[in-house]
Amino acid sequence: MKREDARKRAEALVAQMTVEEKASQLRYDAPAIKRLGIPAYNWWNEALHGVARAGQATVFPQAIGLGATFDDALLGEIADVIATEGRAKYNAYAAKEDRDIYKGLTFWSPNVNIFRDPRWGRGHETYGEDPYLTSRLGVAFVKGLQGEGETMKAAACAKHFAVHSGPEAVRHEFNAEASAKDMEETYLPAFEALVKEADVEAVMGAYNRTNGEACCASTALQKILREEWGFEGHFVSDCWAIRDFHEHHMLTATAKESAAMAINSGCDLNCGNTYLHILHAYRDGLVSEETITAAAVRLFTTRFMLGLFDGSEYDSIPYTEVESKEHLALAEKAALESAVLLKNDGLLPLDKEKIRTVGVIGPNADSRAALIGNYHGTASRYETIQQGLQDYLGEEVRVLTSAGCALSDDRTEKLAFAGDRLTEAQIVADNSDVVILCVGLDETLEGEEGDTGNSYASGDKETLLLPKGQRDLMEAVAATGKPVVLCMMSGSDMDLSYAREHFDAILQLWYPGCQGGSAAAKLLFGEVSPSGKLPVTFYETLEALPEFEDYSMKGRTYRYMEHEAQYPFGFGLTYGDVRVTDAQIKSGSAFRGMVLEVTAENAVTTATDEVLQVYVKCTDSANAVPNPALAAFKRVHLQAGETVTVEMPVSARAFTVVDETGMRRMDGTHFSIYAGVSQPDARSRELTGKAPAEIDYSL
Repeated sequence: MKREDARKRAEALVAQMTVEEKASQLRYDAPAIKRLGIPAYNWWNEALHGVARAGQATVFPQAIGLGATFDDALLGEIADVIATEGRAKYNAYAAKEDRDIYKGLTFWSPNVNIFRDPRWGRGHETYGEDPYLTSRLGVAFVKGLQGEGETMKAAACAKHFAVHSGPEAVRHEFNAEASAKDMEETYLPAFEALVKEADVEAVMGAYNRTNGEACCASTALQKILREEWGFEGHFVSDCWAIRDFHEHHMLTATAKESAAMAINSGCDLNCGNTYLHILHAYRDGLVSEETITAAAVRLFTTRFMLGLFDGSEYDSIPYTEVESKEHLALAEKAALESAVLLKNDGLLPLDKEKIRTVGVIGPNADSRAALIGNYHGTASRYETIQQGLQDYLGEEVRVLTSAGCALSDDRTEKLAFAGDRLTEAQIVADNSDVVILCVGLDETLEGEEGDTGNSYASGDKETLLLPKGQRDLMEAVAATGKPVVLCMMSGSDMDLSYAREHFDAILQLWYPGCQGGSAAAKLLFGEVSPSGKLPVTFYETLEALPEFEDYSMKGRTYRYMEHEAQYPFGFGLTYGDVRVTDAQIKSGSAFRGMVLEVTAENAVTTATDEVLQVYVKCTDSANAVPNPALAAFKRVHLQAGETVTVEMPVSARAFTVVDETGMRRMDGTHFSIYAGVSQPDARSRELTGKAPAEIDYSL
C-alpha cells in the first residue's frame, strides 16, 4: 500500500477516535480499541541480527561482524530472512491473540550510530566507524527488511538519532557537543541515506542531548529529518528517554511537561510510560488535539502499510520458516564472511591430514554467550567453537579441551586457588599438535547500560585489555611453545599486542552467531578462506584517543587519526594473494560521479573472496578529512591464479568536503584515488605487503 493511501486510511480511522483513544495509541504498548475493531499492538521489537527476545529464531553474527563482511548484498539477504521469520512468528502469535512485547512487525533496527570510540559498550551493535560503510550496509538492511511487496514486510527503524555513542553510564544526562562539520561529515550521513534511499519507516531518538537539546525533543534534528530530508514515517523515543527530560536533563519540571515537549517537537511514539501524561498536558493546554491527531495518524499509517488491517501477501508465511535449513546456511555464510584474519605466520590453514590432536582452550571455546552478542534471539542449537571443531574433525583427530580460566573471575571454582585451570590448559597444550585459544568478551562485559530490557547492564569497557585471568592464560599457553591460533571473540577493538608477538595466527571472530563454530572450523582448516575486513580501527593504546566524552572527531577513527594503528580499518588477510594491479577511470567525473575499472589478480593456488576498496582524498582543500576516506567497496571471488576486472561506482559525494559551517560542497581540484585490498595507509601496506593502485585526478 502506498504511503498516501495508507495515510488517508489512517486519517479516516483516527477521525473516529476520541482524544483519549488517540492519546492511548501513542505508547509502545498501544491498547485495543474494541469499538473500532482495532487490536492491541506492541510496537517494541528488535531485529539487530535476527528476530530478538521472542524465542526461537536464526541468530546471525552480531552487527559489527556483519559490518566486517563489507557485503551489502548479504545484508539485504539477511534482513529479508529476518523479515520472513518475523512475519512467521507474528502470524502464529496473532492467530492466538498474543500481542505481547517483541511479537510485532516494527523492528527497532538497525543501529547506524558511528562507533567512534572503542570503549563504547554498544559499539558492537553498529556496522563500525565509517559513515559510508554504515550507510551502504544500513540501506541494504532496511530495504531487505521492509521488502518490495504490496505491503511492507516489516518496518525498520534507524537509531539512535543522531549523535550517540557513549558513555553509557551518563547517557541519561549527557550532552554530546558536535560541530556542524562533524555532524554533516560523520554523524548524519548514514541516517540521511536510510531516509532518502531506503525510505526507512521509523527513526528513534537517543537518550542524550545533542548540542543542548534532548534528542527525543530536538527541533534542530527534527528540522533536518523532516524538512531537509523529507522523512514521512514515525519518530519513536528510546525507552524511557522522555522521562530523562525531567529526571536527569532537567529540561522540564514534570512528566506532563516532558510529554508535551516531546510530542510538540515531533516524537510520535513513546517507548516508556511518560505519554500516560499526554492527556494531562492536553487538558492543561500544553498540547493541542491536532498534535495528538498528527502523531496517531503517522502511527496508523505504518500499521496500514504493514497490512495489519487489510491483510497482506505475507500472512501465509508458516512458522516452519523459523530457523529453516536455508536460513541457518545463510547464518553460516555470514559468519564465514565476517571473520577477519589479522595475523598468519604460515600456520593457517591447518592440515587435517598432518594433525592428530587439537587443543581447544579458553573461556569462549565452548561458550554460547560468546556466539550471540546482545539483542539476540534464541537458537535451537548453538555451534560453539569447540563443538564446531569436534563435529568437523570427527573421529580422525582427537580434540582435547580446557576452559583455562573463567571469563572475568580469577578462578573457575569458588573453593579453588586463583588460576585453577591454568595447569590443565598447559597439559592440554603439551599434548596437542596445535592449540586453538578462544578468548575475548561477551555481552556481560561489553554492552548497554542497565534498563528494563537489558539483563546484564555491562556498559562500556574501561580498557582494551582482556581480563587478567585471560592474559595469564595466554602467557601460560605461550610458555608451552606449541603453535597457537588465537581466536578473539569480542565486539570491539582489543589489545592484541601480546598475541601479535607470541602467537602464530590471530583470527577475529566477533560474536559469530549460532553457526559460529561450524564456520570457524571451515576457516581454520582451509575449506573457506577468511575474507572479512575490520570495520573499526584497532588502536595501539587508548592514550592516542581524546577523552571518551569528547565528540569531536579529531584524532578518532581512521579518517582523522594521527597515530599508527595496531590493525587498521579495512585490513584483513586471506589465504589467497590478491592485489589490485590496475585502476582506471572508465566514465564520469567528480561532479556527477564516476565509474572506476579495477583489475585484481590472485597470485597463489588458493581461491578466496576479497574485498576491493576505493579511497578518495582531496589534496588541496583545508576542509578535507585528514586521511583518505572509503568511497566504494566490492566483494569479489577469485579462483587460484584468476584475474578479474570489475566496475566500481564512486559517487560525486566522495569528492565533496564539509566546511566549518556544515556546508557540503566541492572545494578542491586535486584528488588522490586509491584502489586496493585495504586502506592506502603505511600500516596497511606494511601488514599486507601490498600497495594500492593510485590515480591522480584533477578537475
